[in-house]
Amino acid sequence: MEEDPICKNLAPLLSSFVDTFVDFSIGGVFIPQNPNTDSSRPSTHPDPLRTRYPSPDRLVAIGDLHGDLHKSKEALRLANLIDSSDRWIGGATTVVQIGDVLDRGGEELKILYFLEKLRREAATSGGTVITMNGNHEVMNVDGDFRYVTRSGLDEFRVWADWFRVGNLMKSLCDGLEKPKDPFEGIPLVFPGVKPEYSDGLRARIAALRPGGPVSSRFLSRNLTALVVGDSVFVHGGLLLNHVLYGLEKINREVRDYMNGAYGRFSPSFVRVRNSVVWSRKFSNPKKCDCSTLEHVLEMIPGAKRMIMGHTIQEMGINGACDNQAIRIDVGMSKGCGNGLPEVLEINADSELRILTSNTLYKRSHTSPLETDRRVGLGLLLPEHGLKRIQVNA
Repeated sequence: MEEDPICKNLAPLLSSFVDTFVDFSIGGVFIPQNPNTDSSRPSTHPDPLRTRYPSPDRLVAIGDLHGDLHKSKEALRLANLIDSSDRWIGGATTVVQIGDVLDRGGEELKILYFLEKLRREAATSGGTVITMNGNHEVMNVDGDFRYVTRSGLDEFRVWADWFRVGNLMKSLCDGLEKPKDPFEGIPLVFPGVKPEYSDGLRARIAALRPGGPVSSRFLSRNLTALVVGDSVFVHGGLLLNHVLYGLEKINREVRDYMNGAYGRFSPSFVRVRNSVVWSRKFSNPKKCDCSTLEHVLEMIPGAKRMIMGHTIQEMGINGACDNQAIRIDVGMSKGCGNGLPEVLEINADSELRILTSNTLYKRSHTSPLETDRRVGLGLLLPEHGLKRIQVNA
């Protein structure tokens, strides 16, 4: 007697339902799962990461978010990418989030889930959402939790509770492989750590260590170096040795590391001081190495500018070296400056403008930028400066 096809497919359907239920319980968003995949396990054959994209009609770049979901949504609304119900309305826009979703706030997982939801919604409209790794993503996968907040530990503790519930539900189904325990090998207590923090710390290690459920599912899909049209994106800065090593190779090796296939510690090109996610050579507001930057851009075909985060710009988004360096980290997270959101927009003609919600824009540093406080979306680009456009979102 042939097996009923409904019964045959019941196990993967149940697994998909459990994963979707757990996702909603943790992230508060509905992300349907593919019944043929297990979102809690690293993929043994991940899709290749795409490093280079053609110029879109509209490109929006968003800086560091650091665990602040409210400010993240404000930035997206500022660029008219989501509506009042948090649904994608950006059409065919390409969005790049420059990294540093983790640390300094208590809604890190909610942002990861929200960006994944937007990635899927955008794709149905011809849009693209690209997320990147910052130094804080690498630090957390390395087990460096110096900038974790108590609310951040609590969020991961809740994640662990729901993840265990999901694994328990899956273990009751005979047709499913027994779920792997993500806490295997992690101690119950840690010297010098207060007992009330131990559960959250264990959960964070389990989720984010190489091959962990969160690092493999979300962070391994991030890019570390990206080229969109004539714009190069990186969290810290690309130097000549990074370009010579190969942008595609950097992305591939960081992905393998996040998936647990590289080793216990991250590659040196994302770990040391002048690495891809740590360098401040072009983002220091007081000094930018324009000569080195020019040489780096010459090594990347068609590149006109490098767009980076990592270093808070008290003057807001700004350009240096004749706009070859664009710095977009405005410290918008309430855990890291609590600045008002700003985003960078680039149109099909490679014209740049800054969309800002700051009506009382404070200029505490000398800058070549122009400020435009008109309400609405205005056309931008003076040849040697960026124009700031106030937007009511």
